[in-house]
Amino acid sequence: MAARHGRTERSIQELYRDDPERADALAFGRRGALKGTALAAMGAALGGAIPFAHSMPEGTLPALFARPAAAQGTAGSGAPQVLRMEGKAPLILQGERPLVAETPEHLLDEPVTSYANHFIRNNGGVPEALSGDPRTWKIRIDGEVNTPLELTLGELEARFPVVTRQLQMECGGNGRAFFAPQTRGNQWGNGAISNAEWTGVRLRDVLQAAGLKPSAVFTGHYGADPHLSGAADRPAIARGMRLAKAMDEDTLIAFRMNGQPIPHIHGAPVRLITPGWPGSLSQKWLTRIWIRDRVHDGAGMGGTSYRIPVRPIVPGSNSNGADFAEMESMPVRSILSSHAHGTRLPAGTRSLDLRGAAWAGDLTVRAVDVSVDFGATWTTMQVAAPANRHAWQRWTGRVTLPSDGYYEIWYRATDSDGRMQPHAAANWNPQGYGANPISRAAILVG
Repeated sequence: MAARHGRTERSIQELYRDDPERADALAFGRRGALKGTALAAMGAALGGAIPFAHSMPEGTLPALFARPAAAQGTAGSGAPQVLRMEGKAPLILQGERPLVAETPEHLLDEPVTSYANHFIRNNGGVPEALSGDPRTWKIRIDGEVNTPLELTLGELEARFPVVTRQLQMECGGNGRAFFAPQTRGNQWGNGAISNAEWTGVRLRDVLQAAGLKPSAVFTGHYGADPHLSGAADRPAIARGMRLAKAMDEDTLIAFRMNGQPIPHIHGAPVRLITPGWPGSLSQKWLTRIWIRDRVHDGAGMGGTSYRIPVRPIVPGSNSNGADFAEMESMPVRSILSSHAHGTRLPAGTRSLDLRGAAWAGDLTVRAVDVSVDFGATWTTMQVAAPANRHAWQRWTGRVTLPSDGYYEIWYRATDSDGRMQPHAAANWNPQGYGANPISRAAILVG
């Protein structure tokens, strides 16, 4: 470093470490050309030459510097904080009150998500674990029904057909960190997703037993989790959904996860699973389902809560959500699980066998494509069929590398309606729902 007029000048490597946006602007310059000393400086900062630098879009901030901020649970630079919990893998700690933790993508390299690798999303406190027989836990079904029901877990299991399904569950704010400007809420990367195997009874069977009135149009869900304020008369969250989704054959009142009783942190002994829609509809520690004759107005409903603009709004602007619509089926998204972001591979590596997962809410995934030359060309991956409806789909494929150096794996999915992940997070909204841009993972060879 050199001193000029009493100021200490930083090298481009140090700038990329401390202020990557400014370093990127200096490296590309006014003409947007990345060559000569700027290219060499960027390569030095990244730790290797950039074989496809000629394809790098103008002003692109390298994923090695851009991605950590989009996947960490605390503000500022550096490595994310890690949750340490017995039986859990090292998850990215997004918040402690309420407890929220994200799964790094490379830990989702399993067809069925294990307890260890399942993300955590709470809206209030964690209730005391049931000390007695879990089969005595009670759930009430009331409201716009002919016969209100109060059923124990034991009665649910004995009275209704028990089914087992692999089901995706995704936080409505998954991908929130990719919005610019930043929005409110936990700054999720892509890891607020799971595909566990859930066992339970279909919600529709229980609702049919209660006898739905013609006036029934919506549900309202309640659980035992206490409000963070400690107020006994305030639910931590009470969301609901259109009756059509409640009657979907894959919407379950679940009591087992991966063949075992549901772990307490994930909603034991009974929870809702509403696959393909925001995970906030999958009420933990379920105690009541209120059938409504109107859209539910509980905590987490209305305004900008789990709602997205019908028409685009100016990013960063304020809105009361009056023209917003309920977020329902989640957008198409993909993850890379075979290689962690920032992986270093031995010199001479000339091909990569890639794998990951993709999903699209109520829809299926038509295609997954991968690029290693900054999007100039794309290689189509093989996409497996889902294990059942509303399960994610695994994908695999191989790409070749011309030499050692710095690469970015760009990956994108396309849903069954032809919608592809966009290059940048679209439809900005104040609470950051629905961000599903193409993802980039940095890889260094040699």
